Amino acid sequence: MKEKRSSFTGGLGFVLAAAGSAVGLGNLWRFPYLAAQYGGGIFLLVYLILVVTFGFSLLIMEIAIGRKTKKSSILAYKQLHNKFGFLGYMAAIVPMIILPYYCVIGGWVMKYIGVFLIGNDTAAAQNTYYSDYISGNIWPLVLFLVFLAITALVVALGVEKGIERVSKVLMPVLLILTIGISIYVATLSGVGEGIKYYLLPDFSKFSIKTICAAMGQLFYSMSIAMGIMVSYGSYVKKDIDLNKSVNHIEIFDTAVALLSGFMIVPAVYVFSGEEGLKTGGAGLMFETLPKVFEKMPLGRAIGFVFFILVFLAALTSSISLMEAIASMVMDKFKLSRKLSVLLIFGISVILGIPSALGYGVFKDVKPLGMDFLTFFDYISNSVIMPLVAIFTCILIGWCVGTKSIEEEITRNGEKFKRIQIFRIMVKYIAPVFLLVILIFYSLAQFEIISF
Repeated sequence: MKEKRSSFTGGLGFVLAAAGSAVGLGNLWRFPYLAAQYGGGIFLLVYLILVVTFGFSLLIMEIAIGRKTKKSSILAYKQLHNKFGFLGYMAAIVPMIILPYYCVIGGWVMKYIGVFLIGNDTAAAQNTYYSDYISGNIWPLVLFLVFLAITALVVALGVEKGIERVSKVLMPVLLILTIGISIYVATLSGVGEGIKYYLLPDFSKFSIKTICAAMGQLFYSMSIAMGIMVSYGSYVKKDIDLNKSVNHIEIFDTAVALLSGFMIVPAVYVFSGEEGLKTGGAGLMFETLPKVFEKMPLGRAIGFVFFILVFLAALTSSISLMEAIASMVMDKFKLSRKLSVLLIFGISVILGIPSALGYGVFKDVKPLGMDFLTFFDYISNSVIMPLVAIFTCILIGWCVGTKSIEEEITRNGEKFKRIQIFRIMVKYIAPVFLLVILIFYSLAQFEIISF
């Protein structure tokens, strides 16, 4: 018997679930690092401009594709144009690659929650603590499996009872915690210099790299080209105002990103100086910040709350990744939700083990000269995702026509105020910028250029 397609109960549930997907680890560690590295205020300005143009256009396009076709990406693109069926499979690969290693990092976050909970934060501040932990062969694997299991449980419960219900609780909590820590950071002695460093533009640091960095961050932050927003769009009822909903998603995602920068950059600047801000990615989260919390008043409590916050952000994003895959499996193979989730869980375990043990038993295995986690991140984020987005722009901008998407957005008589921006971005600007990102990041990854 064919399972009836699930749907969000209303606009709020959809917005919070989509925002939960968009708000993830990239907001909490990648955004602050890039903001600090590329000029603070000038990076923020460029990022905000891109949010309301580039980000909005690609986000509403994918959601509209999902609602128009009522299909996940694996079938949606083919329904729009028969020759673009391959694009659905490309989009399907992305979350399947990302989900396993994302859950590995989620397991690391769980480890640090435990560290601060039991008062072992002084040890976590030591230089070798993080590297010693990830090079282990037991706990990184165990906590990866626990995080993956939590994700699977929520997705197995379905859209309304699982994803929507969890998002309605977790997203407000996440926002409250982010605001709370930001307020606390603002009260720290000497934090004014750190705030100025974060907010005031340094025009001497503006370059094409600033634009590329902001574009790349936006691209990954908003869950574009992963099949996620197409799947979520397919669950949106026809009477929901897509334009209004996407505006709310933009605001939520951007607010969390800006607050994350405000929460992290000034604190790191005060306690570790500019040198501390040069540490990016996982190093900022798991090496630099524990050192900051150790020096900070009430640092143990703040550190614990912070990693709870990171856990919530990671969980909402991993849920959306698995849901995108589950939606595709159910559409393509007509399997039940629970069986689909079980299948995805098994595949994710197999694909995640190399990342979980990539710094331990598999440390000498280096595909393309990278550890497994970095390799999977590069293939998905820097190669396949830009290609999916480029082909989607070609499909909508030049083959199907933007009118088909515009009609879906305005089907109930809603106003589409940014329609001209949407047309120009999808047809001309977005494909070019995405191609630049694809080339730029690939060259940087292999150290042909510095970035």
